[in-house]
Amino acid sequence: MNPSSINWLAVIVAGLSSFMVGGLWYARSVFGKAWMTDSKLTENEIKQSNKGKIFGFTAAFSLIMAFNLAMFLVDSPGHITDIKWGATAGFLAGIWTFSAIAIHSLFELKSWRHIFINGGYSVVSLTLMGTIIGLWR
Repeated sequence: MNPSSINWLAVIVAGLSSFMVGGLWYARSVFGKAWMTDSKLTENEIKQSNKGKIFGFTAAFSLIMAFNLAMFLVDSPGHITDIKWGATAGFLAGIWTFSAIAIHSLFELKSWRHIFINGGYSVVSLTLMGTIIGLWR
């Protein structure tokens, strides 16, 4: 794997795209209210949380995920990454992370709704990341 062939702007945009997906996904009118209920969090607890820490680490981990995905999508002999393969690889990475989320959540006695909310976010955001990286080759 050769990091010099990575489009770093695509990695940054892909990583930050998870904020857009998360903002929509966890909006109260979409899954936010159900997520709060299943997470046993109150509006007050969320308001009092350390937003700098949460969003700072979220940005860092999202960029790491996008970089990791980009490394898997580096062109190899006889195989060029395009938007279709980028989206497919992102989706498959999302299934991988969905499974990890499900395993942890089952041991934490979380509901299936909670698992599908968090796991679904992972699938959608990684599919978008892969699409962006594949498109921007």
